[in-house]
Amino acid sequence: MSPFLSRLAVTLAGLPVVLALGYLGGWALAVLLLLAALAALHELYRLARPLRPLVLAGYGGGAGAILGGQLGGAEWMLGGFLVVFPLAFVFAAIAETRQSTTVAIGTTVLGAAWIGLGLGHLILVRDITVQGRQAIFTVMLTVFVTDSVAYLGGRIAGRHKMTPVMSPGKTWEGFVLGAAAGIFTAWVSVYGTGWADGWRSFVLGGAVVAAAAIGDLFESLVKRDLGAKDTGRILLGHGGMLDRVDSLLFAGPAAYYTLVALGQA
Repeated sequence: MSPFLSRLAVTLAGLPVVLALGYLGGWALAVLLLLAALAALHELYRLARPLRPLVLAGYGGGAGAILGGQLGGAEWMLGGFLVVFPLAFVFAAIAETRQSTTVAIGTTVLGAAWIGLGLGHLILVRDITVQGRQAIFTVMLTVFVTDSVAYLGGRIAGRHKMTPVMSPGKTWEGFVLGAAAGIFTAWVSVYGTGWADGWRSFVLGGAVVAAAAIGDLFESLVKRDLGAKDTGRILLGHGGMLDRVDSLLFAGPAAYYTLVALGQA
């Protein structure tokens, strides 16, 4: 099966499930995000094995962020994430490794913050008191359309490399097409709802699109630094779980704080 057909098959199978759990919200969405976070953290720490991350501490911080977000909102999410520090201290004190403690703890905290807080913000988006379902749908669909159109646009019309150092496969043509499609998707998603519509929809769409692109490039830079093309093969043509959620890890926080700034949260 070609990479494109693999991506299409995974998307057609997984997107309805993700949207359905986003619609339900609550613990249904939290459990999905928790499983995704643990899988993504496992992939990251496996690739970063030479840096000797304190894996259990990272799992604790990432899971704590998501569970905290579900139980008590932004404050509890931050508190749950901060569990990573005492856990990292304990495991670093008893670990028998020649790796620098600073490097090991830094790698551990990076994973917990990047993945745990990134996915945790999707819970905050869903729990927005006004139109939470509309908000989570808008974010997910905007990221999905942006990624998909950018991928297809790059394969069909891509000529100019966007950033050869970080991700040689990405092109400016794909980025522009994906960004335009993503912003249009955000506008359509909230059109006529009376919530974050009009110019606010373009601000929200622009923030999500920009953050999704940066999130994708950030993961590409990490993979290149760790000498990997994909983080795993769990999702066939999509690679690993981290390959699939990389855009959401930046788009979720960007969407939440944009909505707060717009007075929609």
